[in-house]
Amino acid sequence: MTNLISDLLLRSVTIRRAFTWPDRFPYNVPVLATLERLDFTAPVTFLVGENGSGKSTLLEALACAAGSITAGSEETGRDETLDEVRKLSKDLKLTWSKRTRRGFFMRSEDFFGFARRMDRTRSEMQRNLEEVDREYEGRSILAQQMARSAYVGQLGAMEQRYGEGVDARSHGESYLRFFQARFTPGGLYLLDEPEAPLSPVRQLSFLVLLKSMIEQQSQFIIATHSPILMAFPGAEILSCDGGKISSIAYDEIEHVAITRTFLQNPQRYMRHLGILDE
Repeated sequence: MTNLISDLLLRSVTIRRAFTWPDRFPYNVPVLATLERLDFTAPVTFLVGENGSGKSTLLEALACAAGSITAGSEETGRDETLDEVRKLSKDLKLTWSKRTRRGFFMRSEDFFGFARRMDRTRSEMQRNLEEVDREYEGRSILAQQMARSAYVGQLGAMEQRYGEGVDARSHGESYLRFFQARFTPGGLYLLDEPEAPLSPVRQLSFLVLLKSMIEQQSQFIIATHSPILMAFPGAEILSCDGGKISSIAYDEIEHVAITRTFLQNPQRYMRHLGILDE
């Protein structure tokens, strides 16, 4: 991946502290309260750490500062769940080598909301088609085709881009299909726990897709708990534990160590937790 560093889009983020920060969320999140400057050195950056460490809040602030859209094509500036973080984002200075509006910001829950909206839209258009069929019954074939054309065209476009819908696929399949449809070369992608709906096998498929997008000059900043995703070759891994951001090696990550030792001897963990009798 070292030959791709020159193609990085977002180079760094600096926090401007022209005033005393208030003692409230998100300003009092330790990893943000101590952050001065963060440099991105690889096409894929992973933010790791325990829940509450601040990695998701940092990712949201970056998305707001970059003006990213959410998975459902909604600008972060209109997402009410980001109101507090949006205030913080105004104090972030992003340094670009090449400014881009391509890409998106996505939390795992955003996908499920997007999928539900897609299914509602699909169902509504299908109902409209049924109404057209009833209304135009007995009229000429040409009149029926013209009346149906708009709905048929929209349904066809949705199926071509996203498939048959989450009701016809597993969430993991739909999730990967969403990425395949929405990924654009040269985009900045800010992803919060993208592994949530993915089985281990699907996570491996996601890594293949990730490599393909990196080769097309895209950049990824990903908050994750997944040891599978963290193993992506050449990625920069940043720990948000302990109230500050620091680079960490893959084998030093707590999630990796626990997963590895658990898989080596799960019965030992079960006995320690009192789930399995001695």
